Amino acid sequence: MLREIIKGNHKSWDEYLPDIEFSYNRVVHKTTNAYPFEVVYGFNPNTPLDLLLLPNPQEFVHKEGLSKPTLLRNYMRRLNSKYNNKMKSMQNTTIKGREKFFLRK
Repeated sequence: MLREIIKGNHKSWDEYLPDIEFSYNRVVHKTTNAYPFEVVYGFNPNTPLDLLLLPNPQEFVHKEGLSKPTLLRNYMRRLNSKYNNKMKSMQNTTIKGREKFFLRK
């Protein structure tokens, strides 16, 4: 790995060692099936991307996001009552048009 990074610049190879060590420790080793850093310390090191300040997640949440469960509950209640009303009306219409049928013993 060091040979690929320094290529022809043999005088400053020591400046690249921290980056090479970091990249080596962040690759799964084939014999342990784990990151070398994780084997030694029990967790993975943070990458520079992990250290960036992330935007506030509240900026991406819909303003009614906190009341979504209540909104869904109300919607399901209305849907359930409409369904029950429709089922009752269907039962009434099918019973009206049906002839009475009795089984003989």
